[in-house]
Amino acid sequence: MRAAMETMSIDGSPAGALNGYLVDSFRRFLHTWGLAKDLKGKALELGANPYFTTWLLTDFTELDLQTANYFGSGDSSGQQTVTLQARGQDRVIPFRFDHFNIEDDRFPYEDATFDVVFFCEILEHLVQDPTKPLREINRILKPEGTLILTTPNAAQAANVLALIDGHSIWDIFSGHGLYGRHSREYSFGDVHRILEHTGFRVEHRFTADSFPFDHEARLGTRAMRKLLKGREETLGQYHFFRSKKTGSPTPGLPAWLFRDFPVDQMSR
Repeated sequence: MRAAMETMSIDGSPAGALNGYLVDSFRRFLHTWGLAKDLKGKALELGANPYFTTWLLTDFTELDLQTANYFGSGDSSGQQTVTLQARGQDRVIPFRFDHFNIEDDRFPYEDATFDVVFFCEILEHLVQDPTKPLREINRILKPEGTLILTTPNAAQAANVLALIDGHSIWDIFSGHGLYGRHSREYSFGDVHRILEHTGFRVEHRFTADSFPFDHEARLGTRAMRKLLKGREETLGQYHFFRSKKTGSPTPGLPAWLFRDFPVDQMSR
């Protein structure tokens, strides 16, 4: 699979142009696919570009997949073509996508349209209200529909070590604007609480690393082992959550996540 992904090109870009991203994220793609491999029905992948996970879901699940992206201003839909070499064959896969801003726009789908929604590596980029897209996902999912969410782990081992060493863990500024950087990363408990607030029951959750990190080279590793004994399973680089829609979202903004909003907008 990795060899195939290394040949991927989008709209004629050079093969291998995305390999830097692949180095960091290949194992994350596999973990995400693993959460979905037994699912069937109509599915939506939000933020599909650059289509690594999209290809896995298209070729190695029984899901009927739609995709959505947001690239700034533009038409309400578009298409990008992915080429790759897989199983000894040249593949050309056109991916049509709906184009909208998940923070500002109502999703262009009717209620209870999808069996599965993928919300991967998006939560950390949101700058206004991370519960709003999840409320929309709840709306467009069928009863007992599945949400698969992945996001970086704010409390991963590398971040804990960075803080022990006196370094910042905040993301650097991006030339791609607000959505080019991480606005806020979340802990294991944070993600769980957001999902419960927006009408989901967590079925399965774990953290996992996606790329190598030399913990032994960091000064605080030995001390960290003692301090974090008992929560080793929460120290991976990424969160992986598979949840079921079980009801309607709780009205209002959760007070543990928001401040300085009018009282009538907060959860009661």
